[in-house]
Amino acid sequence: MKNSELRALNVDELRNKLIVEKENYGKMKFAHSITPIENPVKIREVRKLIARIKTEIRVKERNQTAIVTK
Repeated sequence: MKNSELRALNVDELRNKLIVEKENYGKMKFAHSITPIENPVKIREVRKLIARIKTEIRVKERNQTAIVTK
């Protein structure tokens, strides 16, 4: 998922996406610990996607509080 696609989502959608991706990440790590998956780079990509989602949530929350305080 691209950053532009993440920016188009609202905070609630981002939180739901974060929950789904965290579950996906946990399942991938578990599957990889039992038997190595074909492409272990996918684990890294999911971890980075989670970080990008968290960053975008934080940015949107800070923008909302900045608008309210002005």
